[in-house]
Amino acid sequence: MTRTAHDRFAKEYFQQVLGNLGEVEISLEIRDEVRQVDVLFVPAASPESDPENLGLLGKMISSHCLIEPFRNQPSKTEIRNCMLKLFAFHGKLQRDARRDARRESQSLTEDELPSLWILATSASAALLNSFGAKPKPNWPEGVYCLDEALKTNIIVINQLPQTPETLWLRILGKGKTQERAINELIALPESAPKKSDILELLFSLRITIEKQKELTEDDRELLMYLSPAYLERRQAILWEGRQEGIAIGIREGRQEGRQEGRKEGEVALIMRLLYRRLGAIEPMLTERIQELSIQDLEALGVELLDFATPEDLVAWLDERSLEF
Repeated sequence: MTRTAHDRFAKEYFQQVLGNLGEVEISLEIRDEVRQVDVLFVPAASPESDPENLGLLGKMISSHCLIEPFRNQPSKTEIRNCMLKLFAFHGKLQRDARRDARRESQSLTEDELPSLWILATSASAALLNSFGAKPKPNWPEGVYCLDEALKTNIIVINQLPQTPETLWLRILGKGKTQERAINELIALPESAPKKSDILELLFSLRITIEKQKELTEDDRELLMYLSPAYLERRQAILWEGRQEGIAIGIREGRQEGRQEGRKEGEVALIMRLLYRRLGAIEPMLTERIQELSIQDLEALGVELLDFATPEDLVAWLDERSLEF
């Protein structure tokens, strides 16, 4: 369960961070056998933002690539399996090229074939040496490559220099490496691109882990160093929500119907917060929310900050219904 939570976080992280730079696919199946690539990224011809804003990560995704993140040091077998996925995907692309009558050449050039990036929170010298991994020329410490034809790279996150350029990769680290990166993320200006979105992902991960029955030492550490930021963010959202609710209530309220206006304001606020937390809300759930009293809406405004999925909202509404 823990591994699944961190795996989902890593995939959603790349969707969020890279989404406006190109095409991001997660859990892509490759059918030589059924293999699943964690993240496939294809850069856009004209990205919505500058990849250089992501520092080392932006440099890493400057061309078509597969990304395989690991929460722990990968084993030799896991690295070989990642390389098998890469070569199977190369085969698929070559077959597709041969079927494409529009191409002048029926084979892809080396530059058209994607590279593989394995992201390891740590990796021993023995593991790296066993694959002949060498420091990647003109890249920072912690970035390794295998022989050129293998198109495979390994980033050892806990070896990366602690600079702004590496922040967006160190977020996927572990222990003190991740803790420092999260603190750096929190310290960024509120206007910093992706800051708010990535904090929301981290807080969703925190909620998912907190609900587990058995926690690992890694889980407990993550909860510990996310808690202050989580509570601060929670209070900020509540304050913002109260201010927005007051403003909406004033706009919507009339002397002859101020209570109704206040409720409309509360509903509008709740729907905004739910959308930011869970995405689009089904019409049936929206109707149930509109039927709540002002007191229940205020209670929902607090509870929804701990919702991780739409099912949490359904469970809360069902529980509320049983009380009456």
